[in-house]
This record gives sequence, structure tokens and C-alpha cells, in this order.
Amino acid sequence: MKKFPHQKMKILKNKKMKKIVLLVSSLFCLNSCADLQSIMNNTQQTGALSSLDISNGLKQALELGISQGVDLLSQKDGYYGSSLAKILFPEPLQKVDKTLRSIGLGSLADEGVKLLNRAAEDAVTQAKPIFINAVKNLSFSDATAILTGGKNAATEYLKNTTTQSLVQAFSPKIEASLSKVGADQVWNNIITKYNSIPLVTKVEPNLTSYVTEKAIDGLFLQIAQKEEDIRTNISSRTTPLLQKVFAKQ
Repeated sequence: MKKFPHQKMKILKNKKMKKIVLLVSSLFCLNSCADLQSIMNNTQQTGALSSLDISNGLKQALELGISQGVDLLSQKDGYYGSSLAKILFPEPLQKVDKTLRSIGLGSLADEGVKLLNRAAEDAVTQAKPIFINAVKNLSFSDATAILTGGKNAATEYLKNTTTQSLVQAFSPKIEASLSKVGADQVWNNIITKYNSIPLVTKVEPNLTSYVTEKAIDGLFLQIAQKEEDIRTNISSRTTPLLQKVFAKQ
């Protein structure tokens, strides 16, 4: 059958159109594949956090804060030289401090404060195994709550789970440390001198209980500072897992 010129023209147009459609489709497919590969690569690099990531990341952060906090405070002047953790005279004994200074015994008061802090520095290493045990028991729900919580959510978790154990472990160690650094003798001298001043109300402080409480308070303050640093300062996230987890908080 013979084709007329206008029919031949139509066939050629159709063939050309098919080529264009095929070309466009191919380009679209290539672009889509490239986009898909890009998404896959991005997911592989910055993928969603797994429950294991969150749990391990929080454990790393806690262990880092604990280790650095305890190591810092256990050094000489770790407590005494700290603006956060330094232990001062107990509030009921503030009048003792002022009275001693008013009668020229300021150096004795200073020595008393220094030795309270020395006892805490000597005892604070007892905290590490207690904290590490709490970190090992961190559940996924705990980790998620910590990650999405406030700037000191991890520290609050440690407070809630370790304070009782810390008090039990610290008290005998603080008592021994007070004796070891000579604080008990100095404080016996301080209290004796104060109680011998006419007209003052005599005091009998429980130093072991007081130093235990303040040593633990100071430790949590130090850990809270490290936690906030990890949350807000990228350079403090010293492992790839910390960087991944806290980038998603």
C-alpha cells in the first residue's frame, strides 16, 4: 500500500516525539536515581538514632562527666579551690567563724575550712563505682527522657538513683578522712575555743554528716556543669557517638 507524503510526515513526527519522550523519561529516571542515592548516602551518614545509639550515647556522656568530675575534685584543692564545690562553715556555725575572726583566730577558722575540703577530696573517689553501676542500669526510656530533658537531666537521674548509696559509702570514708587529714583535731580545737567564750551558745556540730552532704552536693554540681558543656558545646563531644546523639537532641 502506497503512503502519501502527509502520512509519511506524520509517521516521522510520531517517531521523533517518541524519542523525545524516551529521552526526557531517561533523564527523569537518572535524576530520580541520583536523588535517591543522595538520600541513601545521607541516611547512612546521619541516619535516625536507634535505641542502642541513644542508650550508649547517654552512657558515654554520663561516664565522661563522672570520670572528669571525680578526677577533678579528688585532686588537691579540687574542692577547696572550686567556686562550685568548695565546702564552707556549716550555716549554724557561721557565727563561730565570725567570732573566731573577731578575736584574732581567723587563721584557725581558715584551716578548719581547708581541712573539711581535704576530707572531701580524699573521699570523693568512692563515688565512681556507685555511679558506674547506675549508668549500667540505664534503661532506654531513661536514656530517651534524659536526651530530651533539661540541661541537667542526666545529673538529676544520677541524683535520684545514687544519693542514698553515696551517703552510705561516703559517711564512713568522710569520717576516716577527717581523721586522716587532721580535721577532727583542728575542729575539736575550734569548737573548744568557741565554746569557752563567755555568753556564747555552745555548739556540737556533726562534721561527718555535714561534709558528706556537701561533698555529694559539690560532686553533682561538677557533673551538671560537664553535662551542660556536652549538650551545648560541640567540641566537648569527644566521640563520634556523642556527636551523633547530642546533635539530635
